[in-house]
Amino acid sequence: MAVTLILEAQASGARLKPSCELLGVSTHTFHRWRKRGTDLADKRAESAKHRHHEQALTDEEKAAILCIANTRPFEHLPPHQIVAKLADQGVYIASESSFYRVLREHKQLAHRGRAAPARRTACPPALLATGPNQTWSWDITYLPSVIKGQFYRLYMIMDVWSRAIVAWEIHEEERAELAAELITKACLKHGVKRNQIHLHSDNGGPMKGASMLSTLQSLGVIPSFSRPSVSNDNPFSESLFKTLKYVPNYPKKPFESLQAARQWVHGFTHWYNEEHCHSGIKYVAPMVRHRGGDVALLSERDRVYRLAKHRHPNRWKGRATRDWSPIGLVALNPAKSIGQQPMDEKQAA
Repeated sequence: MAVTLILEAQASGARLKPSCELLGVSTHTFHRWRKRGTDLADKRAESAKHRHHEQALTDEEKAAILCIANTRPFEHLPPHQIVAKLADQGVYIASESSFYRVLREHKQLAHRGRAAPARRTACPPALLATGPNQTWSWDITYLPSVIKGQFYRLYMIMDVWSRAIVAWEIHEEERAELAAELITKACLKHGVKRNQIHLHSDNGGPMKGASMLSTLQSLGVIPSFSRPSVSNDNPFSESLFKTLKYVPNYPKKPFESLQAARQWVHGFTHWYNEEHCHSGIKYVAPMVRHRGGDVALLSERDRVYRLAKHRHPNRWKGRATRDWSPIGLVALNPAKSIGQQPMDEKQAA
């Protein structure tokens, strides 16, 4: 009927597209229907919903699914367990997917059981850093002592943009007061002003302690926290601790004293900041980048590579030299979907 009406409209001088739109079909659908000739049964997805399928569940079977799912032995179980228990009794009514579908249709597909349902936590907002002292990340890791079961706590703050260690301390315990003292010293050392930096961390006790949060508020430091039990939200600090514990000269035996641990970390920090070629910032030492020396250093590397290509162009076979351009924007927890938008550059670190 639709094809006949559209053809009649065209014969009267109407254009094809407005005629199709008036009947709610596209021009592609119209041309497809004409090619099929006399086989003009409606095969659109919308019409399939209203067609009856021989294998479809009957109303009695759907009612049986609802009845069983809400009886006392099964009311706290998910459908895949209900199906298994019914099979043990020699009973088969429908598949797991059918149970899920029927429960969904009757708005009963909810968390079944006494345990609290799993809650989805939104990702922390993305923090953008275009220079040093805009975004800091910090965490605490354990260093073994000679007393079995006792550890020293290494508090370490790093700059996300430059990867430089900006402050650290080692104590025998984890307390928010100690963390507050460390961030205060770090802000004084680097001349941090109010609302200049974001400080990202996980959800540990020292990170969210009252003294720590009050200190951040008084300093004008904007806190940022990872999702609960998600270490990937604090990747820069986790990567730093891996470098620390897998460096070749990391002690094979536990630290004999707190002073020994501090002495070793002091040497590591100097090596990491001044000598370590960090892969995330084009193999530049973190403190060199922190001081702004990476631009000239990478420019010289680029000049060396271009000169080498000029001397032996056939070795490159027409390819460009290695990209030694400096890393500009660094994002902590960058947005992975449209729904998660990064902070404004004025607000983001």
